[in-house]
Amino acid sequence: MKTIVVMPAYNAEKTLKSAYADIAKEEVKEIILCDDYSSDQTVKLAHSLGIDVITHVRNMGYGANQKTLYAHALSRGADIIVMLHADNQYDATKIPELIAPIKEGRADCVLGSRILGGKARAGGMPLYKYIANRFLTFCQNLALGQHLSEYHTGLRAYSRKFLETLPWDKNSDGFLFDAQILVQAVEFDFRIAEIPIPTRYFPEASEVGPVAGIKYGLGILALLFLHLVKKPIKKIFF
Repeated sequence: MKTIVVMPAYNAEKTLKSAYADIAKEEVKEIILCDDYSSDQTVKLAHSLGIDVITHVRNMGYGANQKTLYAHALSRGADIIVMLHADNQYDATKIPELIAPIKEGRADCVLGSRILGGKARAGGMPLYKYIANRFLTFCQNLALGQHLSEYHTGLRAYSRKFLETLPWDKNSDGFLFDAQILVQAVEFDFRIAEIPIPTRYFPEASEVGPVAGIKYGLGILALLFLHLVKKPIKKIFF
């Protein structure tokens, strides 16, 4: 099965090389990075590493970045698509373990969870982020009828069938994209699995500001409400 790693990136010059180095090249056929109009040398560095680079001519948002990447990976014949943040906050050495449930036919979507294993705080996750993560995950499990440990991860694997079936192109161009695609996964009865991954917080890793974080949390709650009342989730665009 052809595995392609896709990397949404924005000003990732300081972290990209480390994130790339940890990718198990024997398991991955291609690596594609989409740069969302960075102001640093992310694109130049990616080219020097031999990564296939796509560039946006303006900043379009995290969700739009993923849309570009998934369309490109599917067109390149990917059977499994791994989404890995370029900020090195997620352990790319876990990719073989991440894709195993899909390769073995046990799952359609696999999430790398920082909560499994109970060491998220020890890995540097700030207390307020941990509390917000736990609260939103509780609400998502309750509304979606799931028992996942975390929905808010930047390391994920999707099967080709998963991405060919879901209307992810209608989702938000912003951070809410990740939550929307998991609601869609439940609505289309796809199997979701998890593996434990270490938590990494350090100064160079990308951070969502407090205003964006609050907006993201409110967006998730609105998204869950629409799911419960059977309204199209594409109605939320923030």
